[in-house]
Amino acid sequence: RQNRALICGLLGIDDCRLLMPHQVHETEIVTVDETTCQAELEGVDALMTNIPGICIGVSTADCIPVLLYDKVHRAVCAIHAGWRGTVKRIVEKAVSAMISTYDTRPADIQAQIGPGIHLESFEVGDEVYEAFANEGFEMGTISRKMGQKWHIDLPECNRQQLLSKGIPQNQISASEVCTFQQSETYFSARRLGINSGRIFTGILML
Repeated sequence: RQNRALICGLLGIDDCRLLMPHQVHETEIVTVDETTCQAELEGVDALMTNIPGICIGVSTADCIPVLLYDKVHRAVCAIHAGWRGTVKRIVEKAVSAMISTYDTRPADIQAQIGPGIHLESFEVGDEVYEAFANEGFEMGTISRKMGQKWHIDLPECNRQQLLSKGIPQNQISASEVCTFQQSETYFSARRLGINSGRIFTGILML
């Protein structure tokens, strides 16, 4: 509650206009309007809205947050992309949802990939590697074997999804922050434990 109050004070909005879903590593996307309340956001991993003054966001602690902004139709989207959501192509589905809901053109989207775990730190088992391979990801560009274990590049996986939907490369930015490597500043569930804090990554149109 204190953190919410601090964020709302910083942004100059009421608490009811700060919305964050209860994420479950699936691909449910909800359109937020003036009547949406926090209780309706159970089991949701992405939010989108075209209403100014509402801050939508996701919480992460190694997973990848992705923000989208349609500068022409004035609409935004906040996406939680852990490895399961990434495999299920939640970013591609979110872009498609903006296209169908707001008539968004991919060429008008500005995208930001936020702080999350990077390839060097994201060691995975063979079953996770195979999940990505089976879903058609270009494994030569998103994975590397380090010692006996595979590592997956989650930010790159999501960048490729943005590109595949037609968002220009020069309109996609990616944070250089690896939450695992910089856990003294950014929360990392893998390094600090599942009960670590969470990072809020949000977007607000004025």
